[in-house]
Amino acid sequence: MNESEKDASLKELIQKPTHAIYRWLGDRIFMTVVVLLGSAIIMLAFGMAWVLYGEGSQALREFGFFQFLSGRTWDPAVQLQFGTWPFLFGTLVTSIIALAISLFPAIAVAVVSAEYAPKWLSNIIDNLVQLIAAVPSVVIGIWGIFVLAPWMRDAVYMPIFMWADVNDPGLLPILGSPIGYGMTTATIVLSLMIIPYTTALTKDAIESVPKEQREAARALGATRWEVIRMAVLPYARGGILAGAILSLGRAIGETMAVAMLIGNKNTLPFSIFGAGATMPSVIVNEFREAVESLHLSSLMLIGFYLFILALVVNLAAAYITRKYSITAGKVV
Repeated sequence: MNESEKDASLKELIQKPTHAIYRWLGDRIFMTVVVLLGSAIIMLAFGMAWVLYGEGSQALREFGFFQFLSGRTWDPAVQLQFGTWPFLFGTLVTSIIALAISLFPAIAVAVVSAEYAPKWLSNIIDNLVQLIAAVPSVVIGIWGIFVLAPWMRDAVYMPIFMWADVNDPGLLPILGSPIGYGMTTATIVLSLMIIPYTTALTKDAIESVPKEQREAARALGATRWEVIRMAVLPYARGGILAGAILSLGRAIGETMAVAMLIGNKNTLPFSIFGAGATMPSVIVNEFREAVESLHLSSLMLIGFYLFILALVVNLAAAYITRKYSITAGKVV
């Protein structure tokens, strides 16, 4: 071994521990940063819940947890009585019906984009879906006020009311008011707003299905639709269901478009076409006008209930994703 080879070997021996120390230090720094960032998100969520609970504690002491949740009277002007059941009912009804309306169209769009459309058309569909998702809710609310609500009033509500008035007047109280602003209009707009989320997550779930799954079905003589129905959709059901539940969470928390179109009626019972209210809509409508401390505390307590509801929905989505996750080609 000549002198230059000895120097190179010696240099390698000297530098090797240094490299190991740098790698160890870099790993520790990276792990610390990731843990801190993850912990900050968790602490932020707990901090939000703590602030909402603390600010709503006055209403909680005044009415009680379940009494406030089940109360039907919301009177901040005279009686100072606050019950959130009308808003909880409106939130659940509009969100669940919006999901029911949008689920199958969203799945159909995802299937067409992932399985049937050529690449150029699939890109166009994806861009349009993303464009709808990017439109601010207040813009959709303005469109609903000036376009959808008048059209629904003239083309749908008035003909139904005229028919009911002639044939079955007893239906009029159930139908409500044909002015165009109400729970039905808000639900339709809400369904349009959550379609992009369900579509995107459904397409991702469909594209994650291995090619072997499709090829095995084709080898058995299945048609294209049978491949999708029997091999692709069952394999992707976990992602589809998780996407649907996350879209439900998006619908539950929607504020501006719903507040602009739902009519904001604070009492029960609601009618089919009549006005209603949701938990986010009552917060955004009354927060700036809350003069009494009990009124403000009640709004904050509604926010706490809404936080719990959104947390339950997201935990359900995580559970479904884990339950129907794909491991080694099998549903576990």
